[in-house]
Formats: sequence, C-alpha cells, structure tokens
Amino acid sequence: MKSIKYILYFLLVLIIVVSCKDDDDTTVPNIELRDRGEQQMADNDSLIDYLSTHYYNSSFFQEGEDYRYGDLIITELPIDENTGEYLDMPDPENNTLLIDAVEILTTEYFDVQYEYYVLRINNGEGQSPNFTDRVEVRYEGKEVGSGNVFDSRITPINLALQGNLINSFGSIRAWQLVLPGFKASTGFTLNNGIVEYEDYGFGVMFVPSGLGFFSGTDSGSSYANLIFKFELLRTQVEDHDGDGIPSYIEDLDSDMDVSNDDTDEDNFPNFIDLDDDGDGVNTIDELMSNTYTVDTNVNEEEPVLGEGEYEVSRSETDGVITINTVEIVDSDSNGVADYLQEDIAINYNEEEG
Repeated sequence: MKSIKYILYFLLVLIIVVSCKDDDDTTVPNIELRDRGEQQMADNDSLIDYLSTHYYNSSFFQEGEDYRYGDLIITELPIDENTGEYLDMPDPENNTLLIDAVEILTTEYFDVQYEYYVLRINNGEGQSPNFTDRVEVRYEGKEVGSGNVFDSRITPINLALQGNLINSFGSIRAWQLVLPGFKASTGFTLNNGIVEYEDYGFGVMFVPSGLGFFSGTDSGSSYANLIFKFELLRTQVEDHDGDGIPSYIEDLDSDMDVSNDDTDEDNFPNFIDLDDDGDGVNTIDELMSNTYTVDTNVNEEEPVLGEGEYEVSRSETDGVITINTVEIVDSDSNGVADYLQEDIAINYNEEEG
C-alpha cells in the first residue's frame, strides 16, 4: 500500500504546474490580473444593482412542489423611454423584486471579504452535501452583465464539489458554499422510464467573480458575476483517498479548505494521503473496523453510528444488509486520534501471527 502513495506523489509532481494553480493563476494571456479586493467592491455594486432592478415570478412557487429551474423567470424592470429611469415593478402581487427576496451571505476567500446572494425556493427534505462531496444536479449558469447562458444541464449531471488535486479540480467556490445550505431529494420514482425526484432543494445563487471563475473565461468573459439556477437532486459523501475518513472530516481547521491540512507535511493534504501522520501505518489500518448485519426480513433497524464512526461499504443479500464501518481511535485519550499521531503506530487490522 505504501508504494501506491509514492506513485500518487510522482503523478502529482508531473502535473504540479496545473494542479497547484489557484483561481488567481487561471488567467488567459493578455488578461490583466486585478486586485481581488478592488474587484469585489465593483462586483458587489453590480450585483446589488442587478438585484434591485430585476424581479421574479414569485407567485408561481406558492403552490405545488418539485419545480424545475426553467419555471423561475427573472425579468428586468421596465424603463421609461424618455428619462431612462426604471419604473415600478408590474403586478407586485405576483412578482417580487430580487433584492427583497435574497439571503445576503458573507465569506472570506483569498483574504478578501465577499458577499453573495441566495434565492431559496425550496430547501429540500433529504440530506445536505458537505463541501467536499459529490452532487447530482440540474442547473443553468448565466452571466449577470450580458445575460449570456454559458452552461445548462437539463439532464442530471454528477459533479464533484472538491477535486482530488491530481486529475480533477472540483467546482467553483460558490458551489461549495451554497449547496451545503440546501438538501437533496428524499427519493425518486420511475415514470415511463423517466426518473422523477421528490422534495429536492431548488434555488438561485448570485455570486461575484471572485467566488466564480475570477480572471478565467469559463463563462465566456473574465471577471463575470454569475447567476446559477440549480436543483440539488442527490448527494454522496466523498472519501477521496479511500482511507475511511470522509474528506470533509479531514478539514482539521474547519476553514472549508482541505488542501491546507497536511499533518505529516509531505505535500499531500490529508484528504488525499493514505498515511496522514507518516508513521508507516496506513490511516485505514489505524481505525477500528466494525461489521453490522441487519435482517430486514424480521424488521431489524440499521444501527445508529457513534461519534467518529463512518460507513465505508454496504451490501444486501436476500434482505440481509451488511454494513462495514471504521471508527476513530484515540488510544492515549489525549484528544488526538491515533491516525494523526506519528508516535502511535498501531495497526488495528493486522492479523495476529
């Protein structure tokens, strides 16, 4: 298993120029790299102006459920042809100005304070994703200024919110921030071969360029403020290195950035490191393994996992579910798990000779 780690390290070195780039580096030749703080001030002014001059068909969402992103229509306020000034919103009983409906959220990113805005149509009833998880979504992405739709997915697509820094790079920061605030569907049904999801999260995010592609041109323009309508259909906890610890748990400093948590300082963040503390025992072997069997034929219920215990696999045969978990061990009771202490190298899965 140790050799796999060094193979991964070699692969990472080969692509280090690409994989270690941050948003500031995703530039196109001849595009001026702007100051993030100054750009954020300009972006926020533009977003406030947009939200103050556009409305949506709010009454449509007062009845029914499981709306699609195409149901939500954003319209600009009418303009007086003579003065060029905006007029009052038409039909205020059925429409709502965006600025009156959005949630104002803040975050720090690249040492800059950002504001972003979320219109919550339906929170959802299932599980919420973590910022490192995989999600299945439908969405439409549009530029605020030009109104250009640069991407849309009518058919559900599976996306990684966090890449593995080797051959995948995950989503923009805005998605990592917004989607965990919603919940996925509670389930789905098949209707004439078509999958129909139920009670899923649905909303719209309005985000500055600094939480999007910044100086990159993935949307068509550099420094574009973005609008994403999205439907959060399903979510799956991600364990990027397969060491039994979900990737979001490997964010040790709780800053929503797993790339800067590297216990053994080997240039492999813990979430892609097979041996987090560098003690020669792989992380998964420094965890206690448990197996549960649940016989649904006699109405047995699945176990409630304890703190620090995580499911790694499950299978079902003739109504009997087998669930395999791992459990974090702190053998010296000092508040630090064995798998994060170099001076503790106990292999809990080693067969006795």
